[in-house]
Amino acid sequence: MRVILPPSETKSDGGNDAPLDLDSLVFGELTPIRRQIGEDLVALAADLDASRIALGLGRTQLAEIDRNAELWISPTRPAIERYTGVLYDAFDHGSLTRAGKTKTADRVLIGSALFGVVGANDRIPAYRLSGGSKLPGRKTLAARWKPALSSSLDALDDFVVDLRSGVYHQLGPVHDAVTATVVTERPDGTRSVVSHFNKHHKGLIARELVRTRRTVGDINTLAAVLSDAGQRIEIEGPDRIVVVTD
Repeated sequence: MRVILPPSETKSDGGNDAPLDLDSLVFGELTPIRRQIGEDLVALAADLDASRIALGLGRTQLAEIDRNAELWISPTRPAIERYTGVLYDAFDHGSLTRAGKTKTADRVLIGSALFGVVGANDRIPAYRLSGGSKLPGRKTLAARWKPALSSSLDALDDFVVDLRSGVYHQLGPVHDAVTATVVTERPDGTRSVVSHFNKHHKGLIARELVRTRRTVGDINTLAAVLSDAGQRIEIEGPDRIVVVTD
């Protein structure tokens, strides 16, 4: 089984590992695209105004541009520790047992506008680039990543649970992957999708899938594992589950 998480806009600073080595990342066939986008991002960092516009940054976020400028020379850390925020707080990698951390390294992939996808233990620097960003004079990121990213992910010989949000899913859809939607149910029975709970519960889904001792190879077993962990799960078709909260 593989679980693909979305990245986050927020990232931890620093790191104790050597600068970025693209050849060390999973799916080495994606290295040329990663290098091209990385070089574009570093070059863009030389123009503060152009960077702010392309990356959707406010005037108080210029440090994000500095991160991009130092992409090739800044220290790295495991991707599962680099990304932060609601989903990663819920996943809570630091509190996992040794076995849980080993399963995280084996099972978890993380989507990325810059790298396409990385392994949980891949060493990456802090950077700023969103899936919906459009770098000046270049094709959209979706156009640059497809079909190479889909081809790499489709080659996985595993049951895949794709928890990426829409914009990152579009960078490289995985055929036959199971997706999850989180909805809040009101007392009158009506439902709505709420982004905060969406991220939180997807973090909990991923956490249970690296903690379980069961072999998860189909949607019914996936639903059973999550239900046993206390989540209210509904199966909607062969490739979609719904997490219902109140």
